[in-house]
Amino acid sequence: MTVQVTPPRISRPSSRPVRFRASCPECRGIAELGAEAFRLAVGRTRERTFYSFTCPECGAAVRKHAGERIVAALTKAGVRTMRLLAAAPS
Repeated sequence: MTVQVTPPRISRPSSRPVRFRASCPECRGIAELGAEAFRLAVGRTRERTFYSFTCPECGAAVRKHAGERIVAALTKAGVRTMRLLAAAPS
């Protein structure tokens, strides 16, 4: 009896850039945008965490709430991220 063992496949990162589908509430357009088109702002609470982009169709500045899955996907894709800090008490 012969047993053939194949080595495990090593997953390599794709050379294709990550693209996200984003919808615009102003013109209702849907566009595919690369990570460089987004900005992610992570606040102290879920309500203060959002992502933003400029609609390529109408030029509107779009800002949307970002849940945990969206934050993880955008971060993994290399979207520029900023942490929002609470203002110091006066």
